[in-house]
Amino acid sequence: MLHAAYRLAYLIRYRLVMRPGVEIPPPEAYTDTVIVMAVCLFGVLAFFRHYIPRRGLSRIDLLYSLFLGVSAAFIVGLAVLTLAFRELGLPRVVLAGWWVSSILLIWLARVILDTGLRLGRAHGVDTANVLIVGAGESGEIIREKIRHAPELGYRIVGFVDDVHLDLFENSTPILGTLSDVPRLIEQHHVSELIIAAPRLEQRDVLELVSNCARAHVNVKLFPDIVQIMSSEVTTSDLTGLPMVQVRDVALRGWNLTIKRAMDIVVSAIALVLISPFLMALAVAVKLWGGAGPVFYTQERVGLDGKPFHLIKFRSMRADAEASTGPVWATQDDRRRTVIGTFIRRWSLDELPQLVNVLVGEMSLVGPRPERPHFVEQFSREVPRYAERHNEKAGMTGWAQVNGLRGNTSITERTKYDLFYVENWSLAFDVKICLKTIGAIFRDKNAY
Repeated sequence: MLHAAYRLAYLIRYRLVMRPGVEIPPPEAYTDTVIVMAVCLFGVLAFFRHYIPRRGLSRIDLLYSLFLGVSAAFIVGLAVLTLAFRELGLPRVVLAGWWVSSILLIWLARVILDTGLRLGRAHGVDTANVLIVGAGESGEIIREKIRHAPELGYRIVGFVDDVHLDLFENSTPILGTLSDVPRLIEQHHVSELIIAAPRLEQRDVLELVSNCARAHVNVKLFPDIVQIMSSEVTTSDLTGLPMVQVRDVALRGWNLTIKRAMDIVVSAIALVLISPFLMALAVAVKLWGGAGPVFYTQERVGLDGKPFHLIKFRSMRADAEASTGPVWATQDDRRRTVIGTFIRRWSLDELPQLVNVLVGEMSLVGPRPERPHFVEQFSREVPRYAERHNEKAGMTGWAQVNGLRGNTSITERTKYDLFYVENWSLAFDVKICLKTIGAIFRDKNAY
């Protein structure tokens, strides 16, 4: 792919953009440069652990990591070439095109390879046996995630737990207690151990990790809200008294300005570009949406717990909640209109929220806003739920791109929302926006 990228950059510079009177060097003239870059690329990608297979890595994360790896390789390669030959004969335009093409072509090759691996794993090739520690709610979430992702090639051999020994009688079996883990790893040829027991004591976790290290088994930890909250701490002092400070939210100061600038630019451009499409949807809602307005405004809770009116294309009957009061939509909901079923499936009813983003009531990315009735209920039932409102609500969010939308666990959604709030970065927002596109096509909870 590196050599193909070089040929592509050379072709664009010397064949497609020709200049009269300019001598065209043969592509073989820079063979030494290509070889040096190839050696540097292998070395840097190996250093960044790109040749270690990882299941479930998203294509967006792969593109980001390859961007860093290939960029670092080109920097190292340029340094080596400059020191060895004192000058770089390759034109800068070709070099820039080579760099960009290398990232894209290597990523494309990896995506093709990964697609083949996913298809094979879904049909029983290259499977990995997984043992789950914890048969409670967290263990059930892990089990369901694996069950709905056959392309990962994970095969759950069972659970271990010291407490919930009466669960899953007719499903995945509980094979024993924590003390049985070394035996079960050897007996079932376990490749990965997932710890999904939030209340497990530290000494038990350390013992599990130690046992897995000796058996060369990968260990993954499914955190609870407290673990997410304390995932990164800093030390400080209070007039000489040492203190440990739990990580603060990332969206402060200039970060807020950067995020707001992104919201304004993207929402404004998007509204202009898709305005004909929005007009067509409005006409469709009017024609096939039954009696009622085109737009549907609903009170939601936003930043600092303040209410605002969220705008959507109307997808249900005008009197949808006249007899039931505030309720969530359900699968095959009879209140939906003909056009409403279509626009809800593809999340097109959400597009008018770009106006909410433009005026500052929402952000492109953030915790999804809920109605005051549900916010009051969830704030009593879910720890730290109210802290979601420390940031603006978003059109999409980290929980939504991970399949947690609609009638799904509020506790799990809260974990994802708090993780986003405490780990925000501009790159994280871009990643979520890109993953939203793919999530629209595979989301089974869009009803």
